Amino acid sequence: MEDSEALGFEHMGLDPRLLQAVTDMGWSRPTLIQEKAIPLALEGKDLLARARTGSGKTAAYAIPMLQLLLHRKATGPVVEQAVRSIVLVPTKELARQAQSMIQQLATYCARDVRVANVSAAEDSASQRAVLMEKPDVVVGTPSRILSHLQQDSLKLRDSLELLVVDEADLLFSFGFEEELKSLLCHLPRIYQAFLMSATFNEDVQALKELVLHNPVTLKLQESQLPGPDQLQQFQVVCETEEDKFLLLYALLKLSLIRGKSLLFVNTLERSYRLRLFLEQFSIPTCVLNGELPLRSRFATANILVEIS
Repeated sequence: MEDSEALGFEHMGLDPRLLQAVTDMGWSRPTLIQEKAIPLALEGKDLLARARTGSGKTAAYAIPMLQLLLHRKATGPVVEQAVRSIVLVPTKELARQAQSMIQQLATYCARDVRVANVSAAEDSASQRAVLMEKPDVVVGTPSRILSHLQQDSLKLRDSLELLVVDEADLLFSFGFEEELKSLLCHLPRIYQAFLMSATFNEDVQALKELVLHNPVTLKLQESQLPGPDQLQQFQVVCETEEDKFLLLYALLKLSLIRGKSLLFVNTLERSYRLRLFLEQFSIPTCVLNGELPLRSRFATANILVEIS
């Protein structure tokens, strides 16, 4: 009964091109955050949404963002091309992921909606050239967006209509508090805003006061999220590092953990020790950490730990 009452993508009034892209991505129905957030966003509401990582938060803001842009261009008066949406994320890797998702959803309307990623500091000159073309959506970290605003290569005061803060609970912890406050001074007085977060910590509450105007708050409980892909958590107490490594080896070899796995450790040195340990047993492993060059992180991000 619950599935029959769920609001499908086809019932949201979306542009056929967006629906085709959603179909191509294999999404038969929206996740809970998408089902709740998209209609509210299309009504023009500000949103403060909490949902766990992997619940579909990026599409929950990207779909209405693209729909609003397409609807404006199709029905509104002809206006000058301008940057109308900004997506703020805490890291370059997340910016790349967000850009990729938005572009996939915009596959069939790429001529009408252009997306630019300005998160890489080393590519500033080419970014300025891209921004001169005034893409509809700009994705970046607060520091890079602010830098372009200060250089006048990006102007938002007369054009911005939608601001998205993705992974909002991480922005302040990455040291972007002052940049974000300065950035907001370059925005128009009225715009729609979404804050997407995995938690509602004190930083998110502070961002809420800075960014949102009378928002609708969505607090989605873990038990409400889709079942098949839901994360499960267990705790096993081990006295020594050797015990932890041996337990992990047993879990992998017994296929109790299947497919690709992401293993978190608390020190850089331990990550390399764990890799050496697993490779003794022919378990292909790679290390991913902040001290690796950017290209190396991108090259290994899709590999992680592969169980053969």
